[in-house]
Amino acid sequence: MASKQDQFNELQKKNFEAAMRLAQMSIENSQRIMELQVATAKSLFEEGVENAKAQSSATDPNELLNLRSQYAQSTAEKMLGCARELAELTTRAQTELGKLVGEQLSSGGKDVFEAMQKMFSGMPITDQNAMTAIQSAMDTTRAAFDQMTRASAEAFQMFTQQGGKGKK
Repeated sequence: MASKQDQFNELQKKNFEAAMRLAQMSIENSQRIMELQVATAKSLFEEGVENAKAQSSATDPNELLNLRSQYAQSTAEKMLGCARELAELTTRAQTELGKLVGEQLSSGGKDVFEAMQKMFSGMPITDQNAMTAIQSAMDTTRAAFDQMTRASAEAFQMFTQQGGKGKK
């Protein structure tokens, strides 16, 4: 039978691994966002240079006006495209975070309850009524925790859906 310290160490290890997954997700998402921003900035810069060259060689005022209009439209389209991609990246990150939180709540609660059951089963309790009361209390607590986990997952899902609607 594993000692209480071993059980505690195992719980700490699982929580640490979850924290590391969260940090890795955050870093990867930040990298994607930075890459998108750099690519968009580079594209806008290159297009701006070409447009400036074209405008400097324009001889007709209508041609100049047309070039400026095309550049403004192209810039607006690129910026909107970048905003859409940022919204998609954010939505994916929120979904991944929701899954991680749900997994952590679910497995973390199970781990705690299993550790508590092992701890109580190792105690020298001879009164069957006391053992039944402890088991009943643990079952009630587990049911409440499961209900809280489901409610948290549903709330996070609603928040994510509302956040996506507000961005569009």
